[in-house]
Parts: sequence; C-alpha cells; structure tokens
Amino acid sequence: MLFRRLLTLAAGSLVLGAGLASPLVAQDLTPVRFTLDWRIEGPAAGFMLAEANGYFEEEGLDVTFDVGNGSVEVIPRVATGAYDMGFGDINSLIKFLDEDVDQPIKAIMMVYETPTFSVVGRRSLGVTEDPASLEGKTLGAPPPDGAFAQWPAFVEASGIDTTDITIESIGFPVREPMLAQGDVDTVFGFAFSVILNLKAQGVADDDIVPIMMADHGLALYGNSIMVNTDFAEANPEVVEGMLRALTKGFADAVADPAAGAAAVVAANDILDVAIETERLEMANAMNINTSYVQENGFGGVDMNRLDAAIEQLGTSIGISSDISAADVFDDSFLPPAEERMLQ
Repeated sequence: MLFRRLLTLAAGSLVLGAGLASPLVAQDLTPVRFTLDWRIEGPAAGFMLAEANGYFEEEGLDVTFDVGNGSVEVIPRVATGAYDMGFGDINSLIKFLDEDVDQPIKAIMMVYETPTFSVVGRRSLGVTEDPASLEGKTLGAPPPDGAFAQWPAFVEASGIDTTDITIESIGFPVREPMLAQGDVDTVFGFAFSVILNLKAQGVADDDIVPIMMADHGLALYGNSIMVNTDFAEANPEVVEGMLRALTKGFADAVADPAAGAAAVVAANDILDVAIETERLEMANAMNINTSYVQENGFGGVDMNRLDAAIEQLGTSIGISSDISAADVFDDSFLPPAEERMLQ
C-alpha cells in the first residue's frame, strides 16, 4: 500500500498519513496523535509496519507519529493532551504518577518486557561487564534519557560506590561521538542504539562493553504504549484499534526483521537498512520477544512483578505514595492473549 511520508527534520516530526489509494476517504478515518520516544530506528519497526501494512487503516485510524527527545519526555506530552498516545518509559511514568496519581495518563501495552537500560563503555578505557568497573569513571548522561533516570535504582541494586564517579551532562547527538573519542568513559542509553551507533563511529566490536541494568538487579519493565486517559475514556474503540494494529505490526517485525528495517528506512531514508536490521534483531531478542512474551503473549505485564518494581523504585528514587500497579497499567484495551502471541 502506498502511504504518505513526510519527515520534517527541523521539527523532528514524522507524519504517516492515510493511503493515497485508500478504500476509505480521509474524513472516514479517526485522527490519532502519537509521540515516539526517539527518532525512527530499527526498534520502531512495529509502528512503521502497522502503517505500511495497512493495519491502522483497517481500524479506521489516521495516525500521525512525531519523533521524540527521550522516553521520559513522552510522559508530559501525553498527560497534557498534546498527544493522544505515546511510547515511553514506564518507570518514569511511575515516578510521574507518584507525584500526582490523578494525572490523565496510563500505560496500556508493554513493548520492552525487559528494559533496554544500559551503561555502555569501552574496554580500552577500563570498563568491563562488572558494574564496579564504573567506579572512578566519567559517565556521559543525556538528562532526558530513560536509562539515566534509573541510575539511582541501579546504584542500589548493584552496590557500586559512586564516590569517584563523575556524571557529565551531554546531549543525545554527541553521546556516541564523545565515547568514541574518549571524552567520556561510558554513556547511558538503550543498548541496541548505543552499540550500533558506536560501531558506526568506528569503535571495534570487542571494545564495546554494554552493562545491562537488568542483569545486575534492576528488575523493572521498559518502554510501553501510553494513553491520555481522557482520550481513552472518550474513544475506547480507537484505543483498542490502535493496540490491535500495533500488535500486528510488532508481530510482523519479529517474524521478518528485514521487512521491518525496510519500513524504518522508508520512513527515515538517511539510515542504512543492514544496520537497522541488526538493531531490530537485537531489540527483538533482548527486549521485545522475550521468554515471558513467548509464553504469555505480547503487550501484557505481570502485575505482581510491576508492584515489586514499584517497590524497588521506592527504595531508590523516593516513591512516596502507596501507588500500585493498577494505578500505572490498564490492560483492558489489549486484544485477547491468543491474538498477541509472537513467533
């Protein structure tokens, strides 16, 4: 299906509109404003395939995607109603709702069942897989980054001594170049993005060391689909249709990563399809198509685990209320589990 693509670099916006040769005219489609967490890369293939394969149109939806500036920033975008839905970090959402549980936003579909949070360093700069190797190092941290937001929880879970650790605030565009040049020893970020961006900067595979927070005591979830609850209350059938379409899109991205990467590159043609295929395959294996998802289906959460995650966050970032999993995640819009099984 042909579809309209407009990538506005200055505004950081990608608009995916209705098909040019569509069985539905534009006025028959319901508009949905959706904010992504970051620019269009391999792991966004599920969103791109849902559009490219006509799943949004089948649900009567005209979805506009805007790229983001980090998975934390998504939350106020959705809560204020600037966007109807978004893709952001559920742990940052927990903190946001802890401060005001009545904010009109909830997570409704889990995408990164295992969080992507990592600290990535270089072996040549003295970083190993042991979190203790971070002691005495300079860590580059983009302030809006979801991985950096979990640094206090990771410090407590891994037991590292932060006395001689320096945190340097850096922007996303210079994150990997600064590490490649040795201006910082490590950086915070999503592992699948940082690793491949470092390789593109000429850093050798065997010099790249990802320290996955989930491997060192951080038992949290990652990025999820979020909705403005006022929008959901007024448009439940739209939200249900979005999740049906996205389930199909992510299933397609798992079944055929090459097609997923091609859809990503079609939306953002400055990318390399081979690199984005590799990035998507990493995200599928590490974060999306996990053993839990293979057994229980894509999109849901274990509410007991989510309650435990909230408790863990409480000991590290000061959750002060009695917020619970039910305050954060609403599974009522999800398709039945049997329709959410991935390959």
